[in-house]
Amino acid sequence: MTKFAINRRTALMGIGVAATASMIRPLWAQTVAPITIVINQSPWFESFRKTVELYESETGNTVELDVNPFAGSLEKQRNSVRAAQGQYDILIMNSGWFTEMYAGGFVSPLTDIDPGFKLDPEVYTLGDTVFYNAEKRTVTPDGTLMSVPVSPLIPLLYYRGDLYQEAGLSAPKTFAELEANARKLHKPPERYGIVQRGARGPHTVAYDFYPYLYGHGGGIFKDQSASDYSVTLNSAEGREALEYYVRLAKEAGHPKTAASDQAEVIQAMVTGNAAHIMMVIAAWSQMDDPNKSAVVDKVEFAPTPSLPGLPTAPGLGHWLAGVAHNVPDDRKRAALEFLRWFQTKEAQLATAQAGGIPTHAAVYKEPIAEERRYRWMKPLAESLPHAVNIYQFPEASEVIAVLELGLNRAVAGEITPVDALNGMADDIHAVMEKYKYKTGELEPLR
Repeated sequence: MTKFAINRRTALMGIGVAATASMIRPLWAQTVAPITIVINQSPWFESFRKTVELYESETGNTVELDVNPFAGSLEKQRNSVRAAQGQYDILIMNSGWFTEMYAGGFVSPLTDIDPGFKLDPEVYTLGDTVFYNAEKRTVTPDGTLMSVPVSPLIPLLYYRGDLYQEAGLSAPKTFAELEANARKLHKPPERYGIVQRGARGPHTVAYDFYPYLYGHGGGIFKDQSASDYSVTLNSAEGREALEYYVRLAKEAGHPKTAASDQAEVIQAMVTGNAAHIMMVIAAWSQMDDPNKSAVVDKVEFAPTPSLPGLPTAPGLGHWLAGVAHNVPDDRKRAALEFLRWFQTKEAQLATAQAGGIPTHAAVYKEPIAEERRYRWMKPLAESLPHAVNIYQFPEASEVIAVLELGLNRAVAGEITPVDALNGMADDIHAVMEKYKYKTGELEPLR
């Protein structure tokens, strides 16, 4: 665990937003209690840290960041919200567990803290995941406002623009085009056509597989919004998606795909050993970092491919900020003041300039989106309206664990895609039955 006690600064080192800073003079700013935010270490953390520094400089308020690995952050959040008094005021919650926090009553509805608080109308609601309807036990736009988006993460296709130009290729829109391009640029061991995640983790290979699954017209459940959790993972579409994923890894990918996690995939791209990766957009800044990358200004971005006639379907892997239920009222109010500031267009423009991913739609229409450095912004803005909220129920972590094991075994060649899909469908169905959701199963694939 690393702690950053970030004190008020007048010099915003490294953020490059001196002009923007002068614009951020929120009328509501006031001196409030110090707050602590528990957060994960990730590719977008530095931009968040710099944005927090800007908040402190503009308001004089104090924020402490408690920074942990992915799994460690979740463990600390679970422990804190179950204590008599919480250690953390703001919880930075991942798409895999925010519903758990909502359903458990572990975060306070934001309008309970301030009835006048509203989400900025141009902030992405990310599949309406900032709202929760306790009666329906799901996220829905008619629910209560529970959080503010922090990082609207979805994957994009990263591809080597220089290699595309040399080979006369166009950015792929379909899976068939991606496969053809990956095969053409596959020159092992110097360069692999595509490098994918296949390792088992807290949310690793499953997250990489979502754009393939939903982009093929498949899914995990029949209709979560209607509370129908019938398992559809082992559909014909699911089979086509997993067979494609495995074939791509085997015939145009890295020989150690089953052991590759996010760090390995990013490393393959920045060292020039990959022609394509399908990676969360938070890694964009590493591509042009001369201290990390051998492919500066050579990587381009595009929406994730899909079958002809279907839209891009990136899975949400986003982060939301909720206010803990078990902290004193003065700290709740202080936490809400930070979130009120953080969601503004000016703060989100500063986030983008610091290397982060803005949550405010207006930022994507600013001149910054035309700059070469921010060439990822237009494809991201094109993709975000199609992003899929994979899970709408609090027990999602149990389903993710099933997917991680089954998909890893399929990528490793331990079992066939058909056996993996049938086995995962059975196990997911058992999870949903255990928690008494409306559920069912398809006939097994043969």
